[in-house]
Amino acid sequence: MTAIKFRQILQAYGPAVLLVLLILAVWETAARAQALPPFILPAPSAIVSALIEHRQLLFGEHLPATLQETLLGLALAAGCGTVLGIGMHMYVLLEKAVYPLLIVSQTIPMIALSPIFIMWFGYSLWGKLAVVFLTAFFPVAVAAYDGLNKSGGQYKELLQTLGANRWQILIKTQIPPALPGYFSGLKLAAVYSVIGATIGEWLGGSRGLGYFSRRMAGTLQSAEMFAAVLLLSVLGVVLFLSMAMLEKFILRKRGIYR
Repeated sequence: MTAIKFRQILQAYGPAVLLVLLILAVWETAARAQALPPFILPAPSAIVSALIEHRQLLFGEHLPATLQETLLGLALAAGCGTVLGIGMHMYVLLEKAVYPLLIVSQTIPMIALSPIFIMWFGYSLWGKLAVVFLTAFFPVAVAAYDGLNKSGGQYKELLQTLGANRWQILIKTQIPPALPGYFSGLKLAAVYSVIGATIGEWLGGSRGLGYFSRRMAGTLQSAEMFAAVLLLSVLGVVLFLSMAMLEKFILRKRGIYR
């Protein structure tokens, strides 16, 4: 890594890192001074100790279960959301029929729908996948639809005069400019999928970080609960960064990123 690259990374992320370190220092000091009872706000050092103590259970059983639910649900949501977004862009009747329902669906709290999915699918993997799917589906579908609607209009008439059909216009002039907005939806969906998996595990099941944190909360083991929350946060960040790296790779191939 060159000195210039290191300086750019430091300028971009240095303030955030310093703020996090400051918060952790104040948090640790307040916890050691017993400003709050440990079962309400454990010290960061206690959370790390709990993470190490329960590492086999967390990393060997609960994290893989949550990761499986998150990735499968995200893949289903990304695939179906992309297809629906393209379909709404291509066919006006489909857009008029489905788009208002998509908006209305977001007014219903997911926590209210989750028990219905658990009742339909039971405490199996499918019930949790349904929650993850509906949590992550909306941002992908809307990002694909809106991105396509706002791209490639200046070349549409030119290609039509050259004899191009609708699908050729879509692939050549509309999809490439829509990719940045589409990946913004994918990054949001990646984070939302972790939330959906956690909600599903909270409502029922015997594995997963959400289940583990609920069990620890019931026995007032706050350090263990915060350890599970920390892993969920890290999982969301990793998925977000993975989508960002995929975005950068694809857009660089398209000549959008340098």
